[in-house]
Amino acid sequence: MSADPWFVKRQIGFGWRPAAWQGWVITVVVLGSGIAAVIVGRVHKSLLGYIGLLAAFGLYALVASAAARVQAGARATATAAAPTATAPASAAPAPRAIATAPAPVRPALDTSRPPALVVDHLTKRFGDRVAFQDVSFTVGAGEVFGFLGPNGAGKTTTVRTLGTLIAPTSGSAIVAGMPLLPENGQAIRQRIAIMPEAPGLYLRLSVRENLQYFAGLFSIANPNERIGEVLEAVNMLPRIDDLCGSLSKGLKQRAGLARALLSNPEVLFLDEPTSGLDPVATRDVNDLIEGLRRRGVTVFLTTHRLEEAQRLCDRVAILNTTMRMVGRPDDLRAKLFSRALVVATASPLSSPANVFDSVKGIDGWSLDAVQDENADASTPPPDGGARYVVNVSDPKAVAPELTRALVAAGADVEQLAERVHSLEDIYLQLVNEDVEATHR
Repeated sequence: MSADPWFVKRQIGFGWRPAAWQGWVITVVVLGSGIAAVIVGRVHKSLLGYIGLLAAFGLYALVASAAARVQAGARATATAAAPTATAPASAAPAPRAIATAPAPVRPALDTSRPPALVVDHLTKRFGDRVAFQDVSFTVGAGEVFGFLGPNGAGKTTTVRTLGTLIAPTSGSAIVAGMPLLPENGQAIRQRIAIMPEAPGLYLRLSVRENLQYFAGLFSIANPNERIGEVLEAVNMLPRIDDLCGSLSKGLKQRAGLARALLSNPEVLFLDEPTSGLDPVATRDVNDLIEGLRRRGVTVFLTTHRLEEAQRLCDRVAILNTTMRMVGRPDDLRAKLFSRALVVATASPLSSPANVFDSVKGIDGWSLDAVQDENADASTPPPDGGARYVVNVSDPKAVAPELTRALVAAGADVEQLAERVHSLEDIYLQLVNEDVEATHR
C-alpha cells in the first residue's frame, strides 16, 4: 500500500475523506457510478437506480473504512517494531541520536566555511524609540550562538530583522551568505528558519497536516519523506496523526521545531524555545539543539535561561539595546572577574594576614562576603568556620604553597578551590552596571 494513507478520518463531521491519489481515484469512480445509477433509474423510471446509488456509497464507506484501518495498523506496527532493530526488546523506543546522544566535547568550529551571520553596526528604530543600535557580531558556521538580555533589550527585534521580517534602520548584515537587502529577502528566507516562542501551529489540524501545509509553502520535493525525517528527529513520529490542539506545550514545541527543520535551513533562529516548559521537556529540547550542532546547523538561540545558554552555547552575546559583550563564557569571566581561590577552614585563622601575605602570588584577600559583608576577619560565621577569598593571578601555581602555609599555621582546611563565576554572574555584572537597564 502507499506510504501515505488513502483515506483519513474526518476531523469535522463523520466518515472518511481521500488523502492520496488512490483515494481520489476510488472516490471519482464511486461518484461516477452513483451518478450513472441515478440516470439509468430516471430513464427507466425504476427505483433500481437509487438502490444502486445507495449501494455505491455504501461500498465506498466500507472501502474507505477498511483502507484507513489497515494502513493505520500498518503504521502502528512499523512504529512499534522500529526500535527493535537497534535496541533490546525490553528497552524503551529510542529516538535518533540527534535527540538522545549525550553532549560530546564541543568540536572546534569549522573555520573553512564562511560565517553564517555577519552583523555590522545594525540599528533599528521605531520612530523615536530605539529597539537596538550599533550592534555588531559574527556567528560562525555550525555554531550555537546565545543571544541574551533583559526584556525589551531588542533580542526578538534583532531576530525579526535578520530574518527579513522587518527592515533595519541603518547598518548592514550578511545572513547565510546573502547581504541583508530587500531584493534578497526571498533568497535569505529559503536558507533560514525561525521558530518563535509560540509555535503558531493550526490547532484543528493534525501534526501531519500542519507539516504538509508548510511543506507546500516551502515547495519541498518529496514532502512526506521529509516530514517523516523531521518528525523522527524530534521523536514525534508516533504522534503524527494527533491534533495539534491536543498536544502538551512541550510536544507543540517539538512539532514547531520539526516545522522549522522542514526546509533544512543553514541558520535556525530559536526564540525562547524552552519558555514555559517543565524540566523534562526543557532537557529534550536542549538535546535536540545539541543534535543540530552535531549536524552542522548554525543555531541562533535567544533565551532567558542562563544555565541553558552556558550548557549549549559556544559563544554568547549580551544585549541591552546596545551590545554589551560577545565571547565564550570562559573569556567573559576572565574579562569581568579577577581569579581567586576560596579557602574554608573549620575555625577562623588567628592571623590570616600573616598566612596570606607570606605566600608569593597572592594579590589580596578578604573574608567571603557570603558570610557577612560587614564582618571582619576575626568574626566567625554562625557555623564556627571561616571562608576567605584570596585573589591570585595563577591559581594552580599558588594553591600548593598556600596549602602548605595554612597547614603550617595549624588551620584545619575544609576547602581550597578556585572560585568559578557562572554565566549568571557575568550577565548580572553587565546588566547591573548598564544605566539603560534601570532607567529605561
